[in-house]
Amino acid sequence: MKRAEILVNGLVQGVGFRYFVVRLAEKFGLKGYTKNLYTGEVYTVVEGELAMIEEFFNKIKIGPSHADVKNASIEWSDFQNEFTKFEVRY
Repeated sequence: MKRAEILVNGLVQGVGFRYFVVRLAEKFGLKGYTKNLYTGEVYTVVEGELAMIEEFFNKIKIGPSHADVKNASIEWSDFQNEFTKFEVRY
């Protein structure tokens, strides 16, 4: 089990990106949250199985059809068992 912080920029706000992330997280059995940043980026914290987070990240780098992901970065850390679900935060 691992934890990852993901930062995505490009055309990722106002295009349903966070809800795309929620659906993916649920599909891969991951927990955490995603939120828009004032910089125009989307920030996601996720916990779960390493292989599932890697697949999740690969899909996020593509994004939903109306998004245009320019860059996506991931930082790994130790699993903290902090979350009970995956949600959008504001």
